[in-house]
Amino acid sequence: MRESDLHSNIFARSADLAAAFPGIVVGPGDDCAVVRTSGGEELLLKVDQVVEGRHFTAQMPVDLIARKAIARAVSDIAAMGGTPRWGMASGVLPAGYPHADELCARLAHWGRVFAAPLVGGDIAAGQAGSSLVLGVSVIGVPHGTRGAVLRSGARVGDEVWVTGKIGGSFVSGRHLTFEPRVREGTRLCDTLGADLHSMMDVSDGLGRDAGRMAAASNVRIVIEGSRMPLHAEAKDITIAAADGEDYELLFCAAAGSKIDAAIATRIGRVVAGSGCGLEIGNGRVMDAGEMGWEH
Repeated sequence: MRESDLHSNIFARSADLAAAFPGIVVGPGDDCAVVRTSGGEELLLKVDQVVEGRHFTAQMPVDLIARKAIARAVSDIAAMGGTPRWGMASGVLPAGYPHADELCARLAHWGRVFAAPLVGGDIAAGQAGSSLVLGVSVIGVPHGTRGAVLRSGARVGDEVWVTGKIGGSFVSGRHLTFEPRVREGTRLCDTLGADLHSMMDVSDGLGRDAGRMAAASNVRIVIEGSRMPLHAEAKDITIAAADGEDYELLFCAAAGSKIDAAIATRIGRVVAGSGCGLEIGNGRVMDAGEMGWEH
């Protein structure tokens, strides 16, 4: 079963959660879950994993492995326009793993740096030869006035934007050193308010993630390849759209919204229909929904 098919099954089974459990505001299907406490406060909940051989290699510095594990989960808090508050970490360590204490120390360090201090967790030992697997949960709070920004709010006529640049994350090593866009997400909520209709982070590829946003919003997203801001290592827009692990914010805002060019670049538009198309010049449009990573 493809990951996208498994996601669809999970979402379908979870469709009644908000009705059955009043404290659930948003269940599976977005960058974070949104829950409401008995006191009325909303919280953002996120869990993410990094797996040796998939997200990093055993030869990479322990510090960068720990950094990536924390930053990935924080990036999803940013994708909802939220602010991280606390974190928890779990790990399956290979038998005889010699860096256990260093790894825990660096996880704690990066939790503090990204304002998600680790308040607990769990450690287990794997069998000999097993891979290192880390799981990080981060709890955050939505923007105080805008509230949580979902990926399901894009509207026909919106403009599509992305922060930073796209492509070359693995070849450059940026997948280990990226900065979660918490400040940018907060600033967008501050300045756009209700005109910020949808947002998510780009982790599996600009094309695939834009396709997911389009599906969640029941619209079609068109990416104008000539507008895509590319890193120097990314020479081809189709490859860049599929690279993934950029951890930039992809968002849709009302047409004509005033957005600082230092924060984001307009890369497309929202139209009626479904899926995601990438315009590559001379009137050619590629199906971008499959451009990216799928487990």
